[in-house]
Amino acid sequence: MPKARILVVDDEAVIREGMRRILEKEDFAVEAKASGRLALEKLQEEDFDIVITDLKMPGMGGLELLKAIKILQPEVPVILITGYSTVETAVEAMRNGAFDYLSKPFTPAQITEKVQKALEERATLLENFLPEKEFNGQSGLDCLVGESPQMQKVFRRILQVAKTDSTVLITGESGTGKELVARAIQRNSSRKDQPFVAVDCTSLAESLLESELFGHVKGSFTGATQNKIGLFKVADGGTLFLDELANISLTTQAKLLRVLQEREVTPIGDTKAVSIDIRLIAATNVDLKEAVAKGKFREDLYFRLNIIPIELPPLRERKGDLQRLIGHFIQKFSNEMDKEIRGLAPGAMAVLNKYTFPGNVRELENIFERAVVLSDGDLLQPEDLELPMPDPDDLDFQDDFIPRTTEELKEAKREIRERAVQPIERAFLLEALKRNNWNVTRAAEEVGMLRPNFQALLKKQGISVRDRMVN
Repeated sequence: MPKARILVVDDEAVIREGMRRILEKEDFAVEAKASGRLALEKLQEEDFDIVITDLKMPGMGGLELLKAIKILQPEVPVILITGYSTVETAVEAMRNGAFDYLSKPFTPAQITEKVQKALEERATLLENFLPEKEFNGQSGLDCLVGESPQMQKVFRRILQVAKTDSTVLITGESGTGKELVARAIQRNSSRKDQPFVAVDCTSLAESLLESELFGHVKGSFTGATQNKIGLFKVADGGTLFLDELANISLTTQAKLLRVLQEREVTPIGDTKAVSIDIRLIAATNVDLKEAVAKGKFREDLYFRLNIIPIELPPLRERKGDLQRLIGHFIQKFSNEMDKEIRGLAPGAMAVLNKYTFPGNVRELENIFERAVVLSDGDLLQPEDLELPMPDPDDLDFQDDFIPRTTEELKEAKREIRERAVQPIERAFLLEALKRNNWNVTRAAEEVGMLRPNFQALLKKQGISVRDRMVN
């Protein structure tokens, strides 16, 4: 059996090393961190069986770390160490999910006893823990599609964090669905009946962004002809979603940090702060750690935002979800446009499997909206997708349409032949037109075709000579 992994968190080196020696002597694998922030980063990367943390530490204290652990790794028992042993402290710790607490000074026997009991508690929790596969279909997640392990982890994190008011940082490439995740958190939270206010931090100039977020009073700047309530106050009682947060200036970052710390906003030009009660969710496609290192993002704001991270994988890393997403979008747009699309024609799935989707799920959605609009039949053809056609030798039909009858086999072979000749056919037409100065009649004569047949091929390939030269 692998050794149980224990994370020890304490700002005093003598306590950390003393705990390490005691626990390693009992054959536990021990990792020690000097602050709540460092421990949180470690918990975001690795799994542990038990966390033992000091209650009072500079920066992130033990209770704040405890709340984050109950979301990141809810099945992990947390033992709090305190030199301030009062009934109030113990009650608050237990109410926030602590397994137990130790009062300084303590003996090696006391530590070992607490750890053994915590391991028994963890075993019980794991037996009753909701399997990841059961998160599909949960309320509020119907807008998110996926069965891959990456997305199941996202679903699980959404449902865990929704029960709290903790700040959430959603990261991922453009088009991965960051706002959908934010809305799913809101729908599963106690704030679900309150406002959800989304702000795109790239769509407004810096001066306008501050006015939109914090509000202003009449006469505070040129153009301020009346008082304006900021979006922080509009979202009061609900959720404020700040998208592409990395694009705001360092000045606005400082003001945002103060709002998060004080839970109040001061409109531009005013001296009176206004209290707010919001849940903040931020999103970015930028590596904030790298931005901090380059001096483009405040480190203290990054730590304040990165309490609960949710990372969305790009579509190219969750190809196992591709067919479910395709089915979802076909049904969605077929219903919206009152069409009866049964699915994909032979070869279409092979084309999709070879595409990397730089625009992620948003691009896939756009592809199928366009395809459903353009389709004339009940099956979407490869050309309806308007994607680059891969080399026929590279096509893998393992996950594609498998013919079940001789007629379907003939149709599949026809589709494959059609795609194989398409590149050379297009090149043949273009070269003929170029040689004849884009004159269709002369080009058709040169290659030995009737003009109507040549024009039909041009139409099939989507080649228009009007934009180049009138024949």
